[in-house]
Amino acid sequence: MPLHAYVGRLGPEPPESSLPGRRLSELAEEAARCISACCGASSTVGGGGAERPAAVTHPDLAGLVSVQLRSDDGPIPAALDRGDPVGSADLLREGRWPDYRAVALDAGVRSTVTIPFRRSGLTVALSLYSFRPGTLRDAPHGPVRTLGDHAAACLVRDRSYRAALTELDQLGAALRSRPVVDQACGILMHLLCCDADAAFAVLRRVSQGTHRKLTDIASAVVDRRGRGLEEELVLLSSG
Repeated sequence: MPLHAYVGRLGPEPPESSLPGRRLSELAEEAARCISACCGASSTVGGGGAERPAAVTHPDLAGLVSVQLRSDDGPIPAALDRGDPVGSADLLREGRWPDYRAVALDAGVRSTVTIPFRRSGLTVALSLYSFRPGTLRDAPHGPVRTLGDHAAACLVRDRSYRAALTELDQLGAALRSRPVVDQACGILMHLLCCDADAAFAVLRRVSQGTHRKLTDIASAVVDRRGRGLEEELVLLSSG
């Protein structure tokens, strides 16, 4: 299948339905198909936060990923740290990564390579595995390079989209809460004979002192029209 067909499978898709796990799964599956000697692949995200989503093409490979992330030792951590491909032509003769090596050999994996793709503070690590030694030397320079770059770009785009949605939700919440805050300030201005800035400062002080949201305090003031709150508000405003 032509490379553009593989890339086409990775996107575009509606960002709201594109969770990191889905992007990573698609990358691992398409990369494994690109390399004839590859028996499976895994992909994970590093750089930013303790959570590292990952995907594997076969359940047996999950142990190879988890042992590396747990011990912070192996091709994946090394590639994420260096920013360059890291691998082993023959794990049977490998002296590095003893825990990872044992799990890999137990799964029948003899050679491996992990290729990092960095973009906008995010790094995607794509790992390829083979049952035969010395078969993945050219993998970092083949079509998986294009697949990895495209997947990293998609993940960055999805992250930016989710951040924009969060910001929009926060802005909408702020706009929806503004009328009740203004109403509460008007009531306090009348009760305390103060200006708008002083009234808002009182609301904020009550919010901080009671560990409640400012909009909840404002709603209580509006609902009660200030009744029963006068003495407390006066004390807080003078404190």
